[in-house]
Amino acid sequence: MSVQGLLEEGGTGRVEAVKKLCSSLGGKLESMYYAFGETDVYATVDLPNNAAAAALSLIVGAAGEATTSVVPLLAPEEIDDAAKLHPSYRPPGVGRPAMGGGNV
Repeated sequence: MSVQGLLEEGGTGRVEAVKKLCSSLGGKLESMYYAFGETDVYATVDLPNNAAAAALSLIVGAAGEATTSVVPLLAPEEIDDAAKLHPSYRPPGVGRPAMGGGNV
């Protein structure tokens, strides 16, 4: 984030800009905090889908003043839904013949 731009607009000015960005993607800004350290801003946004999240990340990155890190969050109900699924999966090395001996 440009420090000069932040000094000119103030923190609340940037919050309004992020609210408008999220709204333009069909979502909303849930929270936004400034921080000391390696990461300057933490924002929680609710967007309708992954394409909207990617678009947000792309447009912010293209502006060249900030980078984003997108972390999808799951509601407890989504975890419940996932737990009801029964995908087929074989861990590496399990159920395969040992290497170096026996039949191929």
